[in-house]
Amino acid sequence: MGLKLLCCAALLLAGTLAPTTWATAHDFKAGSIEIEHPWSRATPPGAPVAGGYMEIKNVGGEADRLVSVTSDISARAELHESTMTDGMMRMRPMSGPLDIPTGQTVKIGDGNHIMFVKPMRTLRKGETFNATLTFEKAGAVEIKFLVQGMGSREAEETPDHGTHGTAAP
Repeated sequence: MGLKLLCCAALLLAGTLAPTTWATAHDFKAGSIEIEHPWSRATPPGAPVAGGYMEIKNVGGEADRLVSVTSDISARAELHESTMTDGMMRMRPMSGPLDIPTGQTVKIGDGNHIMFVKPMRTLRKGETFNATLTFEKAGAVEIKFLVQGMGSREAEETPDHGTHGTAAP
């Protein structure tokens, strides 16, 4: 009984010493911005690009904008948008920041995505990589992308969902 009580006390103490502003599981937070399940697809060896996807919620009282993305996985990261022009789908860098209206959720993957240009290594299913999203008002937030299978079309729930990263605002 004494050992059980000691273990419970240690866990309770550890919980009180941990930062209380950390997000849970694979979600991240910066000010009024909540980033849900950043993910990418596995890439074949030598792939010239990789994509990044997520949902960004603005739970605050004023609009914000995603102004830049950086990552340790690629030479550069860009916000891209897809548009239909003359019957052809075209992809290009966004001309400006991505608006995150107050009280709204913006899905990065609905006509837009993050393009990781010149990945420095092959992305393999199950691993993670770091990136920093910089918002006009909420500032910079470090996140982790979970790499899913090559054929993934949207965020997958995985059994180890709670083990691949949290970040403090």
